[in-house]
Amino acid sequence: MKIKLIAVDMDGTFLDDRKQYDKARFMAQYQAMQARGIRFVVASGNQYYQLISFFPELRDQIAFVAENGALIYDGPERVRYSRLSRPDYLKVLAALAASCADNYVICGLNSAWYSRQAPQAFIDLMSRHYHRLQPTDNPQEIDDTIFKFSLNLPDEDIPLLMRQLSHSLDGVMTPVTSGFGFVDLIIPGSHKGSGLQCLLDRWHISPQECVAIGDSGNDVEMLKLVGYPVAMGNGAEAVKDVARFETLSNNHAGALRVIDDVLNQRGLFAG
Repeated sequence: MKIKLIAVDMDGTFLDDRKQYDKARFMAQYQAMQARGIRFVVASGNQYYQLISFFPELRDQIAFVAENGALIYDGPERVRYSRLSRPDYLKVLAALAASCADNYVICGLNSAWYSRQAPQAFIDLMSRHYHRLQPTDNPQEIDDTIFKFSLNLPDEDIPLLMRQLSHSLDGVMTPVTSGFGFVDLIIPGSHKGSGLQCLLDRWHISPQECVAIGDSGNDVEMLKLVGYPVAMGNGAEAVKDVARFETLSNNHAGALRVIDDVLNQRGLFAG
């Protein structure tokens, strides 16, 4: 079957642990993808403004499923975004306070927001993932379209928090892990899989003609959607369980290896 689209997660997948990728190699691959009519989609939990910084030359040519599917761009065109209702937004703030989850970023259409009282180490960490990031004295007074919350905490504390928030926010927001100590709260049904499906409908592409590559829990819906789901060698077991294939780790350019295999009709894509 002819491959018409390749979608990649970023952290732990397309990027190595230094948040870098082999740009020269990928730019050559992208030219080959263009020549063959293969779409390239970046699907990440990260902020759109951070994602485009990795592809300055291509930002108007490729597509972005950002914020775990809450914000979708096709080149320069904003295609869709999600919105958390005001009552649900207040429920999330109350649930986080009840869970003693004090350090989080509130993700909006215009910016991301953090409490002015947050520790500097947390602010520094989040600044690497959110290129538009502003302080707020009162989260209840933020004037923005809110569609996601992002928390960072020690790995050993994540299971308990996931259980607490899954219960207190049932039907309001869904907690998902995205690796490296991050937990995102996403609007139910607003995930990478639904975001990618939006683009497939727009381009009249079948999921069976698509490759998706990921490593963390927030990639599962996207991997379940496509005909060729690929887990990174460094991926979580939950990801490897739903993927049909596995590639090298992110520090060994596993995602670029998959793209090479597609372009050369090698391995999984032979014939």
